[in-house]
Amino acid sequence: MFTCRNQSCGADWKLSDVNIHNEGQGLLFRCPMCGARNYVTRRRTKDGETTYAQVTEFPPNGKR
Repeated sequence: MFTCRNQSCGADWKLSDVNIHNEGQGLLFRCPMCGARNYVTRRRTKDGETTYAQVTEFPPNGKR
C-alpha cells in the first residue's frame, strides 16, 4: 500500500493503481488523484520477485 505524501491529498493506493517509473530523479509514482511525486525503492526477493517500498525519509517535495 502506498500513501500520497502531498499533505492536502494523502490518498492510499495499491501497487496495481500506480505506475512506477524514473523521471530522472529516481523511481517514483505520481499520485493518480493529485499528480504529486512519491518516491519508491525497488527490491528483489530471494525468489526473484520484484517488490517496491515507498520512501518516507525525504520531504514530500522530493528534495534530498
